[in-house]
Amino acid sequence: MKPRRTARAPLASAKILNGGHELTVHDLKRREDSFTLHYTIAPPLPDAGDTIPVLLSLEATDDIGNEYVDWGGAYGAAADGTHTQGSISAQPALAPRAGELRVRLVFLRNGEEHPCHLTLRTSASAR
Repeated sequence: MKPRRTARAPLASAKILNGGHELTVHDLKRREDSFTLHYTIAPPLPDAGDTIPVLLSLEATDDIGNEYVDWGGAYGAAADGTHTQGSISAQPALAPRAGELRVRLVFLRNGEEHPCHLTLRTSASAR
């Protein structure tokens, strides 16, 4: 019998795009040269084929003074159509001693910027 996976609490959530959508950050993955945020947005963002796409960029700083810049990402509709799921990465790698990450996500829609500010606790904050 397979053990059940327990759903983890989201790292952060916020209303975005003038309150019309809810962004939920589910995971922060560290890599050797970068880190990646995995998120969902509900209701889903419009399909790029149907309308003007929503673009996303990331800037971040940590609690020990390091700065991180956007390294790209991707998103798309979930198979059931209830939300958008995506990921966005930044460089350089997240400092091992960083306990908190202040993230500024900017959603660009129809030439208008919609910033979102989040504070994420990292695995280093548990040490």
